[in-house]
This record gives sequence, C-alpha cells and structure tokens, in this order.
Amino acid sequence: MISFQYMPYREHSSLTTDEKLKKILRVTKQQKILLMQGKLKPNEEARLIEETMSQITKEFAGISFCTIAPNNGNGKEKEKITTKLKNNLYNLTIGKRDFLTIIGPASIVREIRKNPTKIDLLLHQTKRKK
Repeated sequence: MISFQYMPYREHSSLTTDEKLKKILRVTKQQKILLMQGKLKPNEEARLIEETMSQITKEFAGISFCTIAPNNGNGKEKEKITTKLKNNLYNLTIGKRDFLTIIGPASIVREIRKNPTKIDLLLHQTKRKK
C-alpha cells in the first residue's frame, strides 16, 4: 500500500529550514509520499539533498522530489495590462502557495516527470506477500 501525506503551506511556512527539513525527512522515512503545498527555496533544496545524502542507509535509500509550477498565462506574449496587474497581485499575495512539491522515498518513487498538463509518478514495483 502506498501512503500519501499532505502538508499545507501554513504548516511549513513559518518553520526554519532545519525544522522544515526534519519534518520532510521524518515523513519520507516513514515510507510515505509527501504532497507539499508550496515550494522549497533553492538553498532549502540544496540542504535537503545534502541532508538526505548524509542519512542514506540500507533502510533509507534517499528521496526523489519535484516541484510543479502553476501555468502562468496561456503562452500569449501580448497580454492586457489588466491581466498582467492581476497576475502580479496574485503572485504577491498567493503565489508562493500556488506550487505543489512531491517528495518521496527513493525506495518507492523511481521517477517523477512533469509535463505541462500532467504529472507522471513512476513507482518501483513491490512484491506482493502471499
């Protein structure tokens, strides 16, 4: 059975980097896939990779993660000024929450691919117990 755990933005936005990374690693070490609203800062991503690498054992093979960004516009270069203003206001107020970060243990998640309209989450096959 595969377990997912959702972490809303308000649950991690006020945490320090160390607290956030501990929380993420605690969930992934429980063999759960974390669906985190929002995204990690570049320095937090780097620290997560470093921390994960230092904790790899036979029981914990590391993690895979991917951040999915919202679709900003429809590809048209000429947007109305009002549309640009609305988008800028939206990004200032809610923009940080408008991402989804998927983090899973490498023992379960083989690969995460993002496409404009879908997410491919490839998992390792598990042996069924008889």
